[in-house]
Amino acid sequence: MNLNLYGHAGQWLMVDCGVTFNSPLSAQYSTVDGTPNAEVLAADPTFISQQKENLCGIVITHAHEDHIGALPQLWQRFNCPVYTTPFTAEVLRRKLSGLGLADKVPVIEVLSGATINIGPFCLHWLAITHSIPDPHALVIKTLAGTVFHTADWKIDASPITGRAFKSTIFKRLAQHNITAMVCDSTNALREGFSLSEADCHNALLQVVKAASGRVVVTGFSSNVGRLISLARIAAQTGRYLALLGRSLDNMVGVARATGYWPDELTVVDASHIGYLPKEEVLVIATGSQGEPRAALSRLADDNHPLLLLEQGDLVVFSSIIIPGNEMLISRLVEKFNARNIQTLQSHDTELPIHVSGHPNRGELDLLYRWVQPQIAVPVHGEAAHLAANADVAKAAGVPQQLTGLNGDLFVLAPVPRLWPGFVKAGRIALVR
Repeated sequence: MNLNLYGHAGQWLMVDCGVTFNSPLSAQYSTVDGTPNAEVLAADPTFISQQKENLCGIVITHAHEDHIGALPQLWQRFNCPVYTTPFTAEVLRRKLSGLGLADKVPVIEVLSGATINIGPFCLHWLAITHSIPDPHALVIKTLAGTVFHTADWKIDASPITGRAFKSTIFKRLAQHNITAMVCDSTNALREGFSLSEADCHNALLQVVKAASGRVVVTGFSSNVGRLISLARIAAQTGRYLALLGRSLDNMVGVARATGYWPDELTVVDASHIGYLPKEEVLVIATGSQGEPRAALSRLADDNHPLLLLEQGDLVVFSSIIIPGNEMLISRLVEKFNARNIQTLQSHDTELPIHVSGHPNRGELDLLYRWVQPQIAVPVHGEAAHLAANADVAKAAGVPQQLTGLNGDLFVLAPVPRLWPGFVKAGRIALVR
C-alpha cells in the first residue's frame, strides 16, 4: 500500500496512493497485532490530510492497485491535482466514475519523458519496464537535492507492451548528482536477473500447444502484456480467447482505449465459450490467489454459468503465490485435481510460465552503479528485502543506506538557505 511523501520548502508531494489486500481468510477474524479486519487496507493519511493546504500534488507512477487503489477513496481528504501518464489516467478515471468523482478530481496527463513543476518540485518522468503498461520512474529535483524514485521496475529487453529498457537513460543520471535513490526491493533476495515477458510468452505457448482439452490461464488482470501474449497464443494454436472476470474486461478495455491492445487480436464473447469444442478454448480467468468470489473459484466449484470444465482440461497459474494465500490456492488446486482437471503452477515446471515484474539482485546492482546516488533508500518489501537491497547498494559503492519502518521520515539533504514558512532549517525529506 505505497504512499510516499516528499517534503521541501514547506510543501509536500505525494507519490502513489495504494492499497494492500488482506488474506480473505484472515480478514474474517480478529488479529493479535491490531490490523483491521478488512479485505482492503490503505496507509494512514492523517499526517498529510491534517495539512492538506501544503500538499501541492499527487503523482501516480503506474496503475497497480498497491500504487493507485486508495486514491479514489482518499482523494477528498487531499483535494489537490493528480498527475500521471495516459494508461494510468484511464484506469484512474474509470475508478473515479464508479464513485461519482470523475468530474471532481483534476487528473492531469503527463507524457513520457516530460518535465513538469509541481510546487517547489521539478519532476522528470522516465519510462521504465514493469508488468503493466506505462510505468514510470521519477527524477525529483529541488534546490536541496535530487531524488531518483524508481517505483516498480525491472530490466526487460523484450517487453510485450512499451519499449525495451534503455540503460543509457539511467547511466546519464550519474551526471546529475543524485542525492538519493529510492528503490524497489521486492526481489532483493533473488540472485541474478529476472526473465523477460517474452520468455513467459514462449513458455505459455509451449504449454498450450501441448494441451488437448480446454486451457484456463489465471494471473494478474493488470498484466496487459501477459493478456496480449495469451491472445497471440490463442491465434497461434487455433483457439478462441475469452475473458472471465470483470477486472479482465476492464483492463482490456483500458488497453484498447489507450492504444496498447493490438487491433488484430480478438476476444470472443464469454457467453459463447461453453459451446465451442474443447480443443478450441483458451480462457483467461480471475482468481489466481484463490479469491472465493473470483471466476476461477467458481470454475473449481463447477458452478460458473458460462463454462464447465471436464476431465483432461488444464488450469495454468501464470502467477506467484502471494504470502498469506497459500491455503486458499492449495484448496483451489485440490478441487480441480479431485475432478481430474490438470493444474500447472510455476513451481511444478522449469518453464517460466510466470515472470516477475521486479528486479533481482543483478539488476539492482547495475542500476546503483549506473545512477551512483549518495544515499540508497530501499522500499517495497519486508525488513529482509530492505536489508538485502541495502547490501547490494553498499557493494555497488553507494556511500550511505537508510532502511526503516513504515511511517519513518528520512532527512535526505539540507537546503543551502532558509525557506519562508519552513521550520527554521530547510530540508528535503521522505516519509514512507
